[in-house]
Amino acid sequence: MADITFSKAEKEILVRKIRLYFSEELKQDIGGFDAEFLLDFFAAEIGVYFYNRGLYDAQAVLERRMEDINEAIFELEKVTEFGARG
Repeated sequence: MADITFSKAEKEILVRKIRLYFSEELKQDIGGFDAEFLLDFFAAEIGVYFYNRGLYDAQAVLERRMEDINEAIFELEKVTEFGARG
C-alpha cells in the first residue's frame, strides 16, 4: 500500500478541522504547522487501520452483492431432464 496522501485542498480542510477540534474540545490553540504535523503522524501511523477497515467494509458489500447475483442466476436456470443445476 502506498502512503496515504492528501491534495493541498484536502490537507487545508483537515488542518482546519484539527485546529477547530483543539480549540473547541480541548480549549487549546494549535498552529497550522503543528496541526499539519499531527495530521501527517495520524496518516502514517493510524491511517492504515482506517484504510483497512474501509477495505473490509467494501469486501463485505461486494460479497453481499455477489450472493444476490448468484441467487438471480439460480432463478434464471431452467429445469432439464437432469433436473435443476445440471
